[in-house]
Amino acid sequence: MGDRPVDTLVVTGGHPFEAEPFFAVFDSLDSITWTSATEPGDGHDVVVFYDMPGLRFTRGDPPVEVVEPTPDQRAAIARLCERGTGLVFLHHAVAGWPAWPAYAELVGGRFHYQPATLCGTEYPDSGYRFDVEHTVEVLDPAHPVCAGLGPSFSLTDELYCAPVFEDRVVPLMRTSFPTGDPAQFFSADQAIRGVRNRNDGWSHPPGSNLVAWAKAAGRSPVVYLQFGDGPVTYADPSYRRALANAIAWVASPDAREWAAARHEEVPR
Repeated sequence: MGDRPVDTLVVTGGHPFEAEPFFAVFDSLDSITWTSATEPGDGHDVVVFYDMPGLRFTRGDPPVEVVEPTPDQRAAIARLCERGTGLVFLHHAVAGWPAWPAYAELVGGRFHYQPATLCGTEYPDSGYRFDVEHTVEVLDPAHPVCAGLGPSFSLTDELYCAPVFEDRVVPLMRTSFPTGDPAQFFSADQAIRGVRNRNDGWSHPPGSNLVAWAKAAGRSPVVYLQFGDGPVTYADPSYRRALANAIAWVASPDAREWAAARHEEVPR
């Protein structure tokens, strides 16, 4: 964006988070100006998604209701992709709009709170594990999202066991944690039924070890970073560097040219 700060919209909602330390991350980034919202909107260089739309947790049975996006909400995402707005998805944003298959394709995967079918494959509810101390390996040191992170870094954060479209994304970082072993994770369905950190009777296909990737949607460059569960992660210098890099890259002319050349479909 030249010498102008990157105009960034930060979208939150649908999932609890600690607002003050989270928004402090964006205050710390000198290369951006930012505003917060509960819906994505036009007129920004980059939209950062830290939201989880399309689910209503009931505290009953079933424990969650899946909500379809309205035509206006679908159109808002399509406009961003048609215009080439840079898109960054963080952490639980991978669980958004479970009733809209094209949204998972936009992000590059999906975390399921309930068993579901994705791209013709049936999946159980996804797995999670809090406060994992793990090593993140940088797979493409030359990529701008990975700049300044070195060959690897340590992070304490929540990890997921969930489907990722590995053949459709550009892998940027992976975790050393054994994500291929579902016994290391806990059932999301049991958690939202009030039984946290349990996996009795639950299993899952081997999860992906990718924790950061790039892809395209229409003319938009897209980055997903699995990092970002809470204040320990928010304050981590490597997390802040990766997020700043992601915002800068998806805002760049090079990233937009790259995305346009990939001819990926706009989600509808």
